[in-house]
Amino acid sequence: MSLTSYHAKLFAHELTRRAPSDSVEKLATALSEAQVDLNPHQIEAALFAFRSPLSKGAILADEVGLGKTIEAGILLAQRWAERRRHLLVICPANLRKQWSQELADKFFLPTAILEARTFTEAVRRGNLNPFEQSKIVICSYQFARAKEPYLRQTAWDLVVIDEAHRLRNVYKLGNKIGSAIKSSLAARQKVLLTATPLQNSLDELYGLVSLIDEFTFGDLRSFRRQFKKQSGSKEEFQSLKERLAPICQRTLRKQVLQYVAYTKRHALVQEFTPSDNEQRLYDLVSDYLQQPNLYALPSSQRQLMTLMLRKLLASSTYAISDTLAGLAQKLESAETESEAAGIPQEFAENFELLPEIEDEWAEDDEDSEEIVKKPITLTPEQREERRREIARLREFHELARSIQRNSKGEQLLTALEKGFAAAGKAQAGQASSLQQKALIFTESRRTQEYLFRLLQQTDFAGKVVLFNGSNTDDGS
Repeated sequence: MSLTSYHAKLFAHELTRRAPSDSVEKLATALSEAQVDLNPHQIEAALFAFRSPLSKGAILADEVGLGKTIEAGILLAQRWAERRRHLLVICPANLRKQWSQELADKFFLPTAILEARTFTEAVRRGNLNPFEQSKIVICSYQFARAKEPYLRQTAWDLVVIDEAHRLRNVYKLGNKIGSAIKSSLAARQKVLLTATPLQNSLDELYGLVSLIDEFTFGDLRSFRRQFKKQSGSKEEFQSLKERLAPICQRTLRKQVLQYVAYTKRHALVQEFTPSDNEQRLYDLVSDYLQQPNLYALPSSQRQLMTLMLRKLLASSTYAISDTLAGLAQKLESAETESEAAGIPQEFAENFELLPEIEDEWAEDDEDSEEIVKKPITLTPEQREERRREIARLREFHELARSIQRNSKGEQLLTALEKGFAAAGKAQAGQASSLQQKALIFTESRRTQEYLFRLLQQTDFAGKVVLFNGSNTDDGS
């Protein structure tokens, strides 16, 4: 069959548009239509992800504020321009709408947020795999895990995983979300976005890299033998950098100062002194958490629950109060078992980030296999110890309830006055209509509610708005 002159011209035009994967011409279509002022490091990051045609993906690890979302948007836009339309973004649940808005406003890309409701509606309309559609699919980590079979059978052209450090413990036996995402997307090209590829241990770096390529470092034992030695020599460090070079790109803020003008930040520190009862509560709970054996904290989740309790304790007495009561109630309801099972509901109700980090805090067994513990019947001595522990938790709860005013909360008012005064001085000479605003972040919803009540009793009454995840979709 001979080509018409029209088709010959069309094919010739398509051939002229082809370019090497490491050339900026590769991104011509995406760059020409993007409604954003692109910076050189963003283009370089996108080219890095495209560089090797045999690559299974890349980790883009620029520091916070350098535009990793834009870099991923360039990649998605280019795939879309190439008519490769099986595209997926996995991100924290609270960032789904932001991703949809960014891709629509800056790259004119259509998106579909999949959650429990929209997934069910798509199935009812006849689409038996709602991940298969003519839009970029956006879903949460939890939803990706829940719909693993659907994820696995979709031939993704590119998967973007935002806040990828949440999967850093994928090498651990108990990391269910990480394992589900890793196995279902093993054969697909992925781009991982994270400003913190390394937080606590080199093992986390191994975990992230294994999501892209299982063979970069070999197995976990060989990685530890080679890179976790006590010596920490320059040769080992250089070897690690060289192994990472083809798969991880990181840009620091100090590297882009010549073309990115950052707003200068000024830190104002407001000191506070805990009251006698606040200090007593802190000391009592801290001493309790350091005990070698605790019935209220399951051994398999002790690290996670200790972390949560310390965060709540530092947040406010309102944050820790009902949580302590919940631990006591949980312990009382399991009279014949050696330890309370699971995490009390009060944690999830009070600590908004719990669902997102719970899966990451599986115990690290190093090289051992996962051990399944059987319930143990308590001896009379152990039951007495358990009753004493319940009494201690009840004592802590009553002490926390008795503290109505928190020193840190009281000092917040002084901090706000200082902050607004400093901001007003910095804005001197600007339009007088500028309104001063403040964002207050808390670890706990109960602390947030306490601060709301506190501010409502001041000149800020009627000017305070609460934002939290209490109205998010349960289907994630």
